[in-house]
Amino acid sequence: MLLIADKLRALKVAIYIRVSTHYQIDKDSLQVQRRELIAYAQMVLGIQDFVIFEDPGYSAKNTDRPDYQKMMDRLRTGEFSHLLVWKIDRISRNLLDFANMYQELKNLGVTFVSKNEQFDTSSAIGEAMLKIILIFAELERNITSERVTAVMLSRAENGQWNGGRIPYGYDFDKKEKVFSLNPVENKIYNLILDLYEQYQSVLYVTRYLNDQGFRTRSGKEWTTTAIYKILTNVFYTGDYLYNVHKGGKGTDKRSDAEWVRIEAHHVASVSYERFDRIQFILKRNKRGGVPEGETYIKKNIHVFGGLISCGKCGSNMSATLDRRRADGWRPSIYGCSKRRHNDTKCRNKYISDIILGPFVFNYIANIIRSKDAVNAKTGLDALEKKLLRGSVFYDVESIGAEGLGQLLDLMQAGSTGIEYRPPRVLEKSAASISEREVLQTRKRKHEIALNRLKTLYLYGDSEMAEKDFIIEQKRIMDQINEIDEALHSMKNEDDGPLADDEFIEKASYFIMVQKLLDDRTVDYEKYIRRIDPMVPRAFLRSVISKITVEDGRVASIEFKNGMIHTFSYKQA
Repeated sequence: MLLIADKLRALKVAIYIRVSTHYQIDKDSLQVQRRELIAYAQMVLGIQDFVIFEDPGYSAKNTDRPDYQKMMDRLRTGEFSHLLVWKIDRISRNLLDFANMYQELKNLGVTFVSKNEQFDTSSAIGEAMLKIILIFAELERNITSERVTAVMLSRAENGQWNGGRIPYGYDFDKKEKVFSLNPVENKIYNLILDLYEQYQSVLYVTRYLNDQGFRTRSGKEWTTTAIYKILTNVFYTGDYLYNVHKGGKGTDKRSDAEWVRIEAHHVASVSYERFDRIQFILKRNKRGGVPEGETYIKKNIHVFGGLISCGKCGSNMSATLDRRRADGWRPSIYGCSKRRHNDTKCRNKYISDIILGPFVFNYIANIIRSKDAVNAKTGLDALEKKLLRGSVFYDVESIGAEGLGQLLDLMQAGSTGIEYRPPRVLEKSAASISEREVLQTRKRKHEIALNRLKTLYLYGDSEMAEKDFIIEQKRIMDQINEIDEALHSMKNEDDGPLADDEFIEKASYFIMVQKLLDDRTVDYEKYIRRIDPMVPRAFLRSVISKITVEDGRVASIEFKNGMIHTFSYKQA
């Protein structure tokens, strides 16, 4: 029974790659598409499970392609939750063919994502953009032959340097026509990467270099524009990219179909993985916020970022990505800002999501679960035992009496002290959503799950017993019926209009409480890899003010209502 439910909830991406010319197959496009789409699935969509389908050397004039047909057959079984492509014209440049395929995806509940057009159809704006782009996709078929000239192909074949300014950190031998690393400049380049990943601010990096007396190749002070160009220059990955801009002005870009890219053209200064990670951070921090329709920004947030305080010196603990684990998960890691800034006075240890996540979320879950079990006769010892239930608290000796007493008083009065109470606002924003709409969204998800169950039963690779199918179908139908009853009993008027941030907090609180109570113990890694990290992040900010960390362990949690729980640990 659990296996069926897990299979329905599993997220899996079908990655489709197509190029039509032998030049693209041999030299560039297949490898670039494969690498970047895999990175996009893992880092943007947050999905580690994927299958690649490739049709090299096939035209997009129709869908008569072997791997495309194989992919569609497997999509119909309900195996995949997403279809990811480089551009929509990788599927087809025939408007009717694509429209038919997209309608079938909608019926199957499969989300269509195009990396380079930056939309996915799980959002209304993404679906609207798709319809607009489809009109131009057919037009593009008529001008493809004008995109790449014979001169560009010749240069790509020979790997010739087009001339221009030598990128900072490199030297160019005019006689041998090869690039080599400039030891002094390359050292500064790596310093720029380290500083930006740590502080995630181009302005901070610029000021730091200038304050330390570092100067550009021409002897001038650094500017934010110069730093940004260095951080975004693909040249440092060892790839040579040209024919990007129109008219040589360096402003207006050509269609990426006209670009010529030569991989491993010269010695690299940065790995692809690190370069891609920095691009994600730059995009997330771009002034003006996240462009509407771009979903990957939410996949790169640190759940506990901004909440962690150093128990040694009181400084904030800044976040960065830790190393990738064997199963593909990359947790966040938090370190004292002073120590990271080479302040040797603070020796506090780093702490990872691997420690923070299970501790904090299981502790909050225990608070929520304990509420109904507390009565007037419950003592502090009994409450403490309930709050420290679970293997994650094996080394916690006790909870501070003051915070424990405050919580007991609240529980005996019928509260926990961490309930979310959204303030009423006078005006409703265009994007605010009522609880009715939250329920309707949940209902649609259950209906999609029901359709996927039927598809798995009828067409799945592995045979599903009729009994299991009937049981799972009834479970999903019961959930849909419960939502229908809630919608029916709901009053016509909402509790009050909510602004964007307040809706996110309220919805996050609702979702998180349900998730925390699903199982006796919260498996943080399993949970965080399946959900938009904005949900737990917003939830934590709605109930917690600060988490103090000392020597790699949680020293205290300060809640929004002022209640502080401190933790003492057993001696090793």
